[in-house]
Amino acid sequence: MDVRIGVTQAPREIEVELADNTGVDELVAEVDKAITEGSGMLWLTDKRGKRVGIPAAKLAYVEVDTAADMRRVGFGAAV
Repeated sequence: MDVRIGVTQAPREIEVELADNTGVDELVAEVDKAITEGSGMLWLTDKRGKRVGIPAAKLAYVEVDTAADMRRVGFGAAV
């Protein structure tokens, strides 16, 4: 699952590729929790185990793309 995160006052998005077993509902709950707390961080762990933290107060938007695997083209692409 691919996640694109917009950060206020930053021209580029943050893109994180999460593990395939990550649930959309769980991710939405984590984002809601970080925003509700206000001063917290949204921590995500990508497929390779790298952790990414974004200050919740700086979140502009979070876009979840669950069909990203279906669009990949190239060598080694699963059909």
